[in-house]
Formats: sequence, structure tokens, C-alpha cells
Amino acid sequence: MTTSPGAEGSTPNGPRESRSSRWSDLDRPPLNAAALCRGLIQEGGLWSEIDVVQRTGSTNSDLVARAVAGKAGEGAVLVAEEQTSGRGRLEREWTAPARSGLFFSVLLNPVEVPVARWGWLPLLTGVAVAAGLSRAAGVDTALKWPNDVLVTVGDEERKTGGILAERAGDDGVVVGVGINVTLRAEELPVPQAGSLALAGAVSTDRDPLLRAVLRSLEDWYGRWRAAGGDPGVSGLQETYAAGCATLGRVVRAELPGDRALVGEAVAVDGDGRLVIATERGVQEPVGAGDIVHLRTA
Repeated sequence: MTTSPGAEGSTPNGPRESRSSRWSDLDRPPLNAAALCRGLIQEGGLWSEIDVVQRTGSTNSDLVARAVAGKAGEGAVLVAEEQTSGRGRLEREWTAPARSGLFFSVLLNPVEVPVARWGWLPLLTGVAVAAGLSRAAGVDTALKWPNDVLVTVGDEERKTGGILAERAGDDGVVVGVGINVTLRAEELPVPQAGSLALAGAVSTDRDPLLRAVLRSLEDWYGRWRAAGGDPGVSGLQETYAAGCATLGRVVRAELPGDRALVGEAVAVDGDGRLVIATERGVQEPVGAGDIVHLRTA
């Protein structure tokens, strides 16, 4: 466990804040690693270690490297106060001011689940993140297939979170999550981005938010694993569909090979693929690609 250092420049009357202090933004206090460990690491539970680092390039890259080197086991959690080279799908960068969000990765080893069903892990994580944030932040969340978490800012859907899963050796998967928590309007990387604060969250305290998300993830992962990865038996497929804002929309799928497909998103199938009904009356499953919401069907 790596704990966060205290405020720099302490005086007998308490911490002395300055523009150069890492903790000068009082709306963005550091995470309490010791408290996170006490609250989340339990005998027989999933989470085995929680490491909080001040700054890194990518928690996913770091945790994959640790797993491959045999230096991390299932249930390891790596959290960064700041990521300088965070990655999303298609190698897109994910950056945000220090302590403005939750940037973390977890190592899972679902060895009892057929590898063919591991593709459900990003969707499972989306369900868990949405549920945890709804409870702890008091905001309505939705999922955009396959790996975005949406909130409503004003009357617009905005992306506040993203998920990236990567293989780690033969039997491991590292799932990374990035969530904008206190990002302000002037800090948004693109106009389509959002944050929990901009969505009117009742709480932006990152400690209870992270605990809620990790407890939800532990619960859903346990159900899915106990069902042998079956998305129907575990209830995952039904729950994902119920919270998916993509379903019922007319969408454009931008597919590999510079191909595009336009139609109504009608279902998420048993393999986690988005099923699109085209104007030609064909239902085509899409397993990879960018989805653009065009309008409500």
C-alpha cells in the first residue's frame, strides 16, 4: 500500500497552502489510501491490495507490467491521483487535472470462466461503475455501448467515464476506469465531456465514490464468475440492456476498415455485441467500433 503524503509546508498552526502546493486546490483533497484499504480489503473478499500513487503514465500499463512480472495477483488495485498518459479505446489519450477524478485499474483472473466470455468484463465494469456512482454521487447514469459512462449536464448527455480492458498474461485481465469527478467547465477536454460535479452530484468526495464503485464491481464480478460467465444467468445482460442509452437509438457504427453502418441499435447479444437493424432489414452484430448516437428511434 502506498499512502498519500501530507500537505507540504506544515506550520505549528496547520498546513501552509501556496500556489505551488500539491494540495492547494481544497476542492480536490488527496485520497486516503489507508482508509481505502481498511474499508475494502477483507478476508475472503476480492480486493487484495490497494496502491495509491501520486502520478503515473497509465495505471493500466503499470498494472499489466506488474501482473506479467508476477508482482500482482487477482484483486490488486492501482489508483493514480494523476495520469499523464491515460489510454482509452483505440489508443486515445485520457488526461485530466490532478485529483479531479478517479483513475484506477484492477487485476482480475477469471480462470473458471471460458475465455470467449471475457469480452463481457468491460460491460460488467460499466454496470458496476454506473450503479456505484448512482448510489454514492446521487446522479443518474447511463451506459453508451461498449465502454462509456454518461451523465446529464443541463439537457445534454455527456461522457463522464470510460473503461479499457487489456489482457495481462495468459489468465489475467486488467480493467482500467477513468471517471471525471470535479472537472470544471473550463477544464473539459472536449465539449462532449462532463463530470459528476457538472451533473449536480450530491457528493464529489472521491474516497466514498471509489469505495462504492469497487464494492459494486466486486459484487457483479462475483455473480458473473459464479455463473461461469453466463451473462443471462448472472443477470448481467438484462441489467446492461436496461441501463444502456444506446439501445433504441439510431446510431452510426464506425467500423474497422473505414466501414460505417447506420441503423437502430436493438439489442446486446449473448456475446456482448451491439445488434444494429439496418434499413435493409438486416440485423448485424457489431463487436468493435465507435458508436455515434444520432437520434432517438
